[in-house]
Amino acid sequence: MSTITCIGSGNMGIALMGAVSEEYEILVTDTDMHKANQAAQALRAKVLDSNTEAAAKGDFVFLAVKPQVLQHVLTEIAPAVKKRKRLSAPVLVSMAAGWTIARIQETLGEKAPVVRIMPNTPALIGKGMIAMSVSREVPQDKAGELKNILDNTGIVDLIEEKYMDAVTGLSGSGPAYVYLFMEALADGGVRAGLPRDKALSYASQTVLGAAAMLQETGKHPGELKDMVTSPGGTTIAGVAALEEGAFRSTVIKAVEASWRRSIELG
Repeated sequence: MSTITCIGSGNMGIALMGAVSEEYEILVTDTDMHKANQAAQALRAKVLDSNTEAAAKGDFVFLAVKPQVLQHVLTEIAPAVKKRKRLSAPVLVSMAAGWTIARIQETLGEKAPVVRIMPNTPALIGKGMIAMSVSREVPQDKAGELKNILDNTGIVDLIEEKYMDAVTGLSGSGPAYVYLFMEALADGGVRAGLPRDKALSYASQTVLGAAAMLQETGKHPGELKDMVTSPGGTTIAGVAALEEGAFRSTVIKAVEASWRRSIELG
C-alpha cells in the first residue's frame, strides 16, 4: 500500500486526503502544528515534523500550499527528492495555481515525477471536478494509481497542461461564482416575500436540479433555458433583466480575470 504525505493542511489538501484516509497511510505536515494536529485527528493520520520528512516518506507527496509559498517548500524538499530518485522517486502532486510542471522541476533542480492538479471545493463532499496533467517522468502505474485516489473526490479529467490556467478560472474558482449567484437568487426570493430559510432551500435545489438536467439530458444550456421561457411569461422577463445587467458578459469576465491571475502567479 502506498504512503501519501500532504504538505499543508488547508481545506483542499485535507479534502483530498479525507477521501482516501481509510485506504492509505496518510502523513501530514504544516508550519502551523495546531492545524496539522487537527487535520491528523480528523483523518486518523500521523503528523510529521518537517516537509523534508514528508518528501522522504511519501510515495505520493501532495503539495497543498499556496502558490506564493511553493518556491520555499520546493527548495526545502529538493535534497530529499534528489536522494530518493536513485531508489524510488516520490510523485509530487501540486495543486498550486499558475505553477507549471517545468517550473516545479526547475526549482527542484531535478526532472522529478510531477503531477499538476486543479481540484475545487466540492471535492470535500466527493463532488469535485479535478483536472490532472502528468509529467513524462511519472510511471504509468503511478499515474493510474493517483487517478484512482482522486476518483474518490469527484470527476477526474486528464488534460494537456496548457489548459490548466483556464481550468483554474472556470472550475477552480467557479464554485465561488455559483455561491454568489445562489445568494443573490435567495435574496431575490426574500425581496419577493419568501422567508430566508425557504429562499435558500429553493435556490440551492434549483441550482442542483438545473445542473443535473444539463448533465443528464446532454442538451445545450440554451436549449434548456428555452424550455423554461414561454412567450410573454415570467421567466423571459427575468432573463431580460439579467441581460440588461450584462449577466453573461460579467460571468465571462470573472473567469477571464481568474485565468489571468493564475498566469500571473506562475
